[in-house]
Amino acid sequence: MARKIFIAGNWKMNKTAAETRALCEALKTSLAPFAGKAEVAVCPTFTSLTTAVEILKGTNVKVGAQNIHWADEGAFTGEISGAMLKEIGVEYVIIGHSERRQYFGETDETVNKRTAAALKYGLKPIVCIGETLAEREGNQTEAVLEKQIRGAFAGIPAAAMADITIAYEPVWAIGTGKTATPDMAEATHAFIRKVLTDLFGAAVADAAVIQYGGSMKPGNAKDLVAQKDIDGGLIGGAALKADSFTELVKNAIGA
Repeated sequence: MARKIFIAGNWKMNKTAAETRALCEALKTSLAPFAGKAEVAVCPTFTSLTTAVEILKGTNVKVGAQNIHWADEGAFTGEISGAMLKEIGVEYVIIGHSERRQYFGETDETVNKRTAAALKYGLKPIVCIGETLAEREGNQTEAVLEKQIRGAFAGIPAAAMADITIAYEPVWAIGTGKTATPDMAEATHAFIRKVLTDLFGAAVADAAVIQYGGSMKPGNAKDLVAQKDIDGGLIGGAALKADSFTELVKNAIGA
């Protein structure tokens, strides 16, 4: 079946509110020609979300957050709840990024709880999974990914998968300039879809959107997205400039 192409920019800890305003104003214009051809989202820092939502409202560019807490409210200093994100107009939320796992103690269990919280508030999770270089070199990629997938979606109903995106991000290819070849990436995406088939059935797995998140750039976007099981990308560095992000989207959809 035909799945939508979904390109999301993860801005990480970059861009002040003023810089966000300038970038979103540029993207509002540059990405307009691709309306209906791909789903596009930007995910700024928490302090820039309201600015991004304000500027991009009514355009074909959606806004996502970079994290969400599982509690509705409470003594969780530094965290943001689903209600807070929903109120300001956020549509997507990145969950379980490798940097959250590496630096801030994110686990498969907390990814699962955050995913459930996002769904509770009508937000669309972008759930990140991926193996380290040591795990890949130790032939553990499939075991690691299956554990992460089963952990992330434990207790999540099959129907909810229509609102969930999976972002496969080989940790060894994030910010390093290294990228899995299209064939390597495709093989891993096909395995992810196989695990989803085991969990939710073939129909749900075939419809699931799986992004590639390992240093996708304008130069390799077309070849990666052309693969059968790669449905777009979760973009880091190339998403921080309007020209490179626009070119990446254009190349990904073959425009």
